[in-house]
Amino acid sequence: MTTPARRLSFGIKTSQIGLSYADILASWRDADAIDVFEHAWLWDHMVPLRGETTAAALEAWTLLAALAAQTSRLRLGVMVTSNRLRLPTLLAKMAATVDIVSGGRLDFGIGAGGSNTAGENPAIREFAAYGVPLVSPARAVRDLDEALRVIRRMWAAAEPFDFDGPSIHLRGAICEPKPVQRQPPILIGGWGDRALRVVAEHADIWNFPWPSAQEFAARSSVLDRYCEEIGRSPGEVTRSVQLIVRADDPAEPAASRALLGELIAAGATHFVIAPVLGGRPLSWLVDNLVGPALAGA
Repeated sequence: MTTPARRLSFGIKTSQIGLSYADILASWRDADAIDVFEHAWLWDHMVPLRGETTAAALEAWTLLAALAAQTSRLRLGVMVTSNRLRLPTLLAKMAATVDIVSGGRLDFGIGAGGSNTAGENPAIREFAAYGVPLVSPARAVRDLDEALRVIRRMWAAAEPFDFDGPSIHLRGAICEPKPVQRQPPILIGGWGDRALRVVAEHADIWNFPWPSAQEFAARSSVLDRYCEEIGRSPGEVTRSVQLIVRADDPAEPAASRALLGELIAAGATHFVIAPVLGGRPLSWLVDNLVGPALAGA
């Protein structure tokens, strides 16, 4: 089953490596003033995953709260929060606070986080630096599902509750005040079969983290199947893709427009652009990529 046609939406992502608060705030204020950008996102790592470990990397959720107070229109979130780095109960409380600060503009992005995978694993140095244990990929996804059950319940429960799961044990858990939104939309990033089952169960938006239209279509079909297996309409899950766009490459505008067309044809409607502008204004993206895509939709 294919997902029904949806309106396209575009946002920006500012990965914090090497950037100051002033740099990021300027980009978000610019995006907040350009109507075609509907959402903005941060990156969630405590240290750069590659390159110099000592490069600046502002923490995502405290930064997100500051940016929520400095913008007025954009929906905002973290793409995606690592479930390994914060207790789910604390994360539910943080997210509720940001939703309140923003006046109900939070999109709650989350993923399984780093796991003990074979081969090159950039999460190793981050987790070692912050004392976070690596777990198996299966355990990481199982814990993501459990975390989302706890977070959703904390946002909804009027009374303190107990919870006993494989990894989380709570007594008298409560989240007050609640988010402005009854439940902030949940965006889950991932692509493996286990992760897509969690997406089918919990997500309003699914984000595919690399720009291959063929791979996106294949994984999207798997998600359709998992939704149908639990009695959920696949069309309830918005399909999202991240793109890196480099303004300093003369071939970039045409190549990115072609890729966008392929992804739209494959069912993607929610696009998160990480721009490398090389001193150009954010309006360069509107003129060369977003505007033409919207005009052709």
